[in-house]
Amino acid sequence: MAAGGGSNRALLALRALLLCALAAAAATALLPLATGPCARSLSRSILAATGLDPYLLSCAGDASGGAPLLSQPGANGTGSGAIVTDQRCVRGKFPPDALPPLQCCPPASASAPVNFTLPDPAEPLRTRRPVHAVGAEYMAKYARAVALMKALPRSDPRSFYQQANVHCAYCTGAHRQAGRPDLGVQIHFSWLFFPFHRAYLYFFERIAAKLLGEPGFALPVWTWDVPEGMGIPEAFADEVSPLYDPIREPSHAPPKVADLDFFLGEGGEKNLTDEQQILHNFRVMYKQMISGATLPSLFLGQPYRAGDPEMPGPGTVEWVPHNTMHTWTGDNSRPNAENMGVYYSAGRDPIFYPHHANIDRLWESWRGIVGGGRRRRAAFADPDWLDSSFLLYDEEARLVRITVRDVLDIDKLRYTYAGVGLPWLNARPPVTPGVNPRGAPLASVSFPVSLDAAVTAEVRRPPPSARRRRSLQEEEEVLVVEGIEADAADFVRFDVYVNAREYRKVPPGGREMAGTFAALKHPGKEGTVVRTSMTVALGERLEDLGAGGDDSVTVTLVPVRGKVRIGGLKIVYMAE
Repeated sequence: MAAGGGSNRALLALRALLLCALAAAAATALLPLATGPCARSLSRSILAATGLDPYLLSCAGDASGGAPLLSQPGANGTGSGAIVTDQRCVRGKFPPDALPPLQCCPPASASAPVNFTLPDPAEPLRTRRPVHAVGAEYMAKYARAVALMKALPRSDPRSFYQQANVHCAYCTGAHRQAGRPDLGVQIHFSWLFFPFHRAYLYFFERIAAKLLGEPGFALPVWTWDVPEGMGIPEAFADEVSPLYDPIREPSHAPPKVADLDFFLGEGGEKNLTDEQQILHNFRVMYKQMISGATLPSLFLGQPYRAGDPEMPGPGTVEWVPHNTMHTWTGDNSRPNAENMGVYYSAGRDPIFYPHHANIDRLWESWRGIVGGGRRRRAAFADPDWLDSSFLLYDEEARLVRITVRDVLDIDKLRYTYAGVGLPWLNARPPVTPGVNPRGAPLASVSFPVSLDAAVTAEVRRPPPSARRRRSLQEEEEVLVVEGIEADAADFVRFDVYVNAREYRKVPPGGREMAGTFAALKHPGKEGTVVRTSMTVALGERLEDLGAGGDDSVTVTLVPVRGKVRIGGLKIVYMAE
């Protein structure tokens, strides 16, 4: 025992020395590289002896609070274990200009929650079809379901009022974590985003079917990623319909073609022709669903465990087009872009549910997409993800505890999608020539930095030996934007360009435009920041740009709206 303890202490000391040496090497680097968080390599044999990963080491002294890159406990702070939603719910904070009602918490249940059970396999399979294809008669059913929900007393958890508040409660941190009354449950910007919304829609749909007396009723889907659905459907623009919401952006009423890459503010409207906008939307979808989503954490979001700080980092689709379509739909003249444009009020618009049905459809589509010559893994195997749970009311007004693992198989949930394809599947964006001239070395950038103007830095890639390992082990090369601190009281957006020093020459949808940070406003959190991270897959993009053999990558961060501070940049290899 004594000998083993001494050996462990020696090993820990060696690891500490190696990390210090790594930090010193970073501090004395002569190349004009980003001087914030970075990746370095040491002798493989030395690192093997210590147990340190040779390609996921960051420079010591990093205080950026970056999000986890692998699904490992403790990677995102001190958290460990699944997040379990408690019955306790507190009133959220709202700004003076928020629209009432300002109470998100659901009615208290007279009994303890029941555990979710899958529906009977003999139940009819609900088929969710696109709004543009189901016809007026079917949309009238959805309108009637909404009307019936609106007619229920506000105290009924199945009422439209309370169903809208479900989103408010889970998106403003009103629900508490079990055993941690000081911490809320936040279902955005993490690996909880997709499974929570699937569970939410599952019960909303069953409540609608129960009220209609039609067990097979399924939600219509707002398929804004296909040309026929790119715009607010006419059924939601009828001012006498229960599906109409007057608090939407009037300039985006039908027949306006949606901009999946929209941002709120000056210059947000691209003024493209309909054909150009559709092509741009296809390229956005390709980037978010294909080349940018090669691993579960890149698509589903970063790990978020019990006790962790909230919002560690979202997946590609949550950034764009999820957030961007929320702001495109909401009333842009209002301070918070209600209703759809802000978390607390988004569920008040009946279009919210078909919008999220499309998000759910994209999750299911991603599971079957083949890209980069290999099939992507469709989920995490981490029990902290699988056992995370939410509390929702079912069609019988019973409070139900449902876990992530309960919602992973839609066939067992007795619904499916039909009637729509993936026209963007091969819409690989084009390369823009002449935007990354090889000239004078870039000035060194000292992170952290406030993004008041565009920032360009050279970021070192892992060594060639690591790149060969990546090709053998099917790892993904990923740019990590660490230590992001975004103003919680504003809409915040910045764009990330790769190998485009002259980024202004890159047209919308160009290959060099690698990613977008797009955060909605958090009313009531004035004076605070959203601390998160961003990950951008580089593998296919660098191949297209002819940069597969380069030792470094030029990264340009371009502010678009809001105040944001960046902790650093680094490139790592990820395998999940």
